[in-house]
Amino acid sequence: MTQFSHGVWLRRRRRVLESRAPLTTAESVFRSLGAMPRAELAAAELRAAGLADATDSGDTAAQVLSPQQLTIARLAAQGLTNRAIAERLHLSPRTVASHLYQIFPKLDVTSRAQLAEKLAPR
Repeated sequence: MTQFSHGVWLRRRRRVLESRAPLTTAESVFRSLGAMPRAELAAAELRAAGLADATDSGDTAAQVLSPQQLTIARLAAQGLTNRAIAERLHLSPRTVASHLYQIFPKLDVTSRAQLAEKLAPR
């Protein structure tokens, strides 16, 4: 928990590169202990710190978007509201809206329906 808290503290103070090491350690410890909810929180913080998932390597959206933007785009494509996305990722709805505002032009879409089509597996 100490590693996780320290990593979150660093990331929230815009010391993103420094936050990755304690967050990575925290995630691996949580997974080894079987504390999956905590491990998922650590993974979310790592995505917010710019560390991409290994599963995103072949996706064109993953090449254009940051890990946090990709997570938000996928949740929006599933039909979740900004408020629901914010609650799930522990962000404010305005932050989610800001990310979506940046995502749409990068993927050349103008609606959530187009976003869902763009992110649909082929």
